[in-house]
Amino acid sequence: MSGVLALVGGGEWTDGCTFDHELLEASGGGAVLVVPTAAAYENHEKHVVAARNWFESLGASIAVLDVYTRRDALEDASIAAANSASFVYFCDGSPMHLRSVLKDTALWDTIVQRWREGMVLAGAGAGAVVMCDHMVDPRGGAFTVGLGLATRLSVIPRYNLWSPEKSHRTVKLAPPGLVVAGVPEHTALLRDAHGAWRAAGTGPVDVFLHGEKVGLDALPGENE
Repeated sequence: MSGVLALVGGGEWTDGCTFDHELLEASGGGAVLVVPTAAAYENHEKHVVAARNWFESLGASIAVLDVYTRRDALEDASIAAANSASFVYFCDGSPMHLRSVLKDTALWDTIVQRWREGMVLAGAGAGAVVMCDHMVDPRGGAFTVGLGLATRLSVIPRYNLWSPEKSHRTVKLAPPGLVVAGVPEHTALLRDAHGAWRAAGTGPVDVFLHGEKVGLDALPGENE
């Protein structure tokens, strides 16, 4: 069994993200390793402050994985920090930058292995879309290659801010068999240790397959 996986639509570490309580509980501890890589060029300090304030209000502490470039991702200290974490959380920002930093690195391999061993893993916005094997390109809503942790699944982040026309275009562009989940801000798709999915937070999650709206039971299970 793997750890819990949380794909958050955005608006992380703010009121409404009630699911963070159970993610902390599932991690078995009170510490979160925050990864601000996606916000490397977008005032990443702001994200760190928000994470610290939020998790301190929940009775937890944070450490920061200062990985902003691919060179950082190759550092032994970064890999060691990920290897000892019980809860890793990627913030929002640029999915393209996050992918370029992590793809085919020992750091990402370590995070995936720790998750398979039971570590809690969460990503918001960019941090969510990059975990899928098909990643929604925010520049136009088409698909590109992600990091492939969540297979047969793609996430539209901040779905509440997308126009119906843009959402429809992305859904229609999905390759056959790919499940597309529109996840609003302050909302998460949670995958438990047995591979079952459910929505948590403030908004509904819309799920599409073959261009049609379907239920959460269409999401890939434990062996997919």
